[in-house]
Amino acid sequence: MSDNQFEVPEQLRTYAEQSVTQARKAIEDFMKVAQTTVSSVEGSTQQMQAGATDMNKKMLSYAEENISAAFDFAEKMARAKDMEEIMKLQSDFMTARMSAFGEQTREIGDSAAKAASDVGKAANS
Repeated sequence: MSDNQFEVPEQLRTYAEQSVTQARKAIEDFMKVAQTTVSSVEGSTQQMQAGATDMNKKMLSYAEENISAAFDFAEKMARAKDMEEIMKLQSDFMTARMSAFGEQTREIGDSAAKAASDVGKAANS
């Protein structure tokens, strides 16, 4: 490798890892409160409530998944030793998140369609 290669100082990597750990803890605490709130929300009808609850749980699950992936990525970036590693991590992260986003979007669409169908069936009964 070249002598002119940019290296991230160890002290900066340590500081970045600590910052990511603290931020992860804060988000985990927030997500616990959000889960409690979502669990306590009541709908006015059983069908709407079931659809809304399912959608809320999916969205919360996706948020947790995406936040976890972002923190994992941040931790890896904090430990990166050179630009080549940083670029590979960025590329891998973007590829994985775009794939996950596509799957999440499809699942949300399917759930919304099912909830609308269930409410329609209940209204016609």
